[in-house]
Amino acid sequence: MNEFQNGVNNKFSKVKVPKPGKHFKRALAGVAGVVVIGILAADARYQIQEQEQAVLTTFGVPKAVTETGLHFKIPFIQKVEKVNTTIQGFPIGYDMQSNATVEQEGLMITSDYNFIDVDFFVEYRIADPVKYLYSAREPENILKNISQSCIRTVIASYNVDDVLTTGKSEIQGKIKEMILKSLEEQDIGIQLVNITIQDSEPPTQDVMKAFKAVETAKQGKETAVNNANKYRNEKLPEAEAQADQIIQDAEAQKQVRINEAEAEVARFNAMYEEYSKNPEVTMQRMFYEAMEDVLPDMKIIIDSGDGVQKLLPIEPFSGESNGKVQKDSGKQSTSDETAAGQNNAEEK
Repeated sequence: MNEFQNGVNNKFSKVKVPKPGKHFKRALAGVAGVVVIGILAADARYQIQEQEQAVLTTFGVPKAVTETGLHFKIPFIQKVEKVNTTIQGFPIGYDMQSNATVEQEGLMITSDYNFIDVDFFVEYRIADPVKYLYSAREPENILKNISQSCIRTVIASYNVDDVLTTGKSEIQGKIKEMILKSLEEQDIGIQLVNITIQDSEPPTQDVMKAFKAVETAKQGKETAVNNANKYRNEKLPEAEAQADQIIQDAEAQKQVRINEAEAEVARFNAMYEEYSKNPEVTMQRMFYEAMEDVLPDMKIIIDSGDGVQKLLPIEPFSGESNGKVQKDSGKQSTSDETAAGQNNAEEK
């Protein structure tokens, strides 16, 4: 029995049993290869669903893929980005989740200077995925800014009654037309589907009070401007009349001065002509006239040496003073005649 057991042990001891570590490494390498192949196979294909489009980029060059179904690409070389081409939208003037009013978006002013709170909803779709992804960083924000600008421009051209009641359809049409034109210029791959007015109502009481204060101040300004214009219209003709009168007076004074100067020139020319004829007499006359101007109240008796005396200035023969002067003149004439008679007697 012992011999049989020993023989069996010796037989099995000669059989070589492989080491378990080698088989494990081979199996692990096989599993890893299968996983890598699976990953590469999964990354090499992509599926485009309905209402989807994709952009396949190869070395930075984009290409639109519009057909639905299974597609393949080169892993690690080609990149795929999918975009949703269904109709999407966003609100303006309110929050879609809480339905709360966003005053900085919805509060606007009309053509008749009234504030109004208007809510809009903008619907759009992605028409060109390549331009949508690569022509602008945030195309939705661009569309929202364009929409807000067009909305404010159109609302500002209508009065508050039209915005609240009958003018909504026309306003929506004009806004849509302006947005479409702006999107065509921007060319960001987005197509406007529709824009609708969700609600329009007057603003809150606080805003109304502030608006009334501004409107009151504006009316006060207009009143002040009108009063100033009225005062100007009243005073301007009066000032113009005064200016015309001053100009006319100046012109008349100028003419007077010209006439006086011309008279002086004529007088001087006449005096010079007389001076040329008899210089001595003219000089005496000028001297006497100068004395009269310098001493207007003084009586001057001139003895010419031939017995004839002259009294300057010569006063007119009228009134009491004239009679006195006439009497004095008579005495002087008598004395002159006496003196003249004596001179004649002596000569004889």
